[in-house]
Amino acid sequence: MSNRIDTCFERLAQDNKKALITFITSGDPDIASTEKNVMAMLDNGSDIVEIGVPFSDPIAEGPTIQKASLRALNGGVNLDDIFAMVRRLRAKTDKPLLLMMYLNTIFRYGTEKFFSLCKENQIDGVIVPDMPFEERDEIAAEADKNGIYNIFLVSPTSKQRVKMIAEESKGFLYVVSSLGVTGTRKQISTDFTDLLSPIKDHKTVPACIGFGISDPQQAKKMAAYADGVIIGSAIVDLSEKFGTDAYKHIGQFVRSVREELDKE
Repeated sequence: MSNRIDTCFERLAQDNKKALITFITSGDPDIASTEKNVMAMLDNGSDIVEIGVPFSDPIAEGPTIQKASLRALNGGVNLDDIFAMVRRLRAKTDKPLLLMMYLNTIFRYGTEKFFSLCKENQIDGVIVPDMPFEERDEIAAEADKNGIYNIFLVSPTSKQRVKMIAEESKGFLYVVSSLGVTGTRKQISTDFTDLLSPIKDHKTVPACIGFGISDPQQAKKMAAYADGVIIGSAIVDLSEKFGTDAYKHIGQFVRSVREELDKE
């Protein structure tokens, strides 16, 4: 069976559309709200949703997602709760769902058990921001055995390695927009034409730009360089601001980004 991520990008390419990938931290403020937030995003134009697994020391994250992680952990959310939520979501949606998490969480849970539950609960991929590309074999065997894509990241410092990483990638290539941690940015100054030039003429997986995209106009601008955009902190901000009512505001925000991306 083909992975939902591939099917999603094939459909987008046929429709000449850019992918909108969105992120939410699980369990902030509670797991029921996370479920509503995920559906609000999918119903309003997200093609793929990254479900963040809270971690006590999320080194790639800025203050927004760090605080959300802490709130979720204080609320007691764990990986079993998240798998149960994904089971419920799967009764409502067939769009790709990813887990974004840190390597230690997978190891602590048990790599074999983790990936078999990903398969059982129909998770399509994982993003592990603290796992260097060179250490991908740590989880590759179990991920591959269960058909779960391990999504690789490249950053503005990856210039020499972009082609190599892209050629090994499945699903899509996560292009980190700027050096530093996640969080909304007023200005993104990376030269993406230069960064992505090594893969421009090669048939590799789609490339999507994330970290720092904060509004529909910025998303549109970034989408010009890639196959899609990834938005996280701007959505997590809404979750913090509106709590259990955030899903309405998140839905509106995602719809506004989708509309901007779809404009000719």
